[in-house]
Amino acid sequence: MTGGGEGETRLLPWAGTGGKPCYLVTDGTGPVSRVADTVESVQLGMAGGLLDHAADMLADPGATPAQLRFLLARMSEALTDVRRIAESRGARLPES
Repeated sequence: MTGGGEGETRLLPWAGTGGKPCYLVTDGTGPVSRVADTVESVQLGMAGGLLDHAADMLADPGATPAQLRFLLARMSEALTDVRRIAESRGARLPES
């Protein structure tokens, strides 16, 4: 993958068939890039909301194992999304 400039390869914030990564060759200004930016923003917002919910649930002694397992499953999904976003953004940083 390249960082900066025209023809940049961008890891998209969603997976393809079988969980395989999806890439876009872009200058960063096209419609798919804008959709990817929006999806990243939503994913990061959802991850933040899950962290808040986790703090509340962990402070609740009445939280059931089923509730905690459900929360853990959603947090695992969110962490996968956040990791993909970090990899994508890291790959697009200019080389020093």
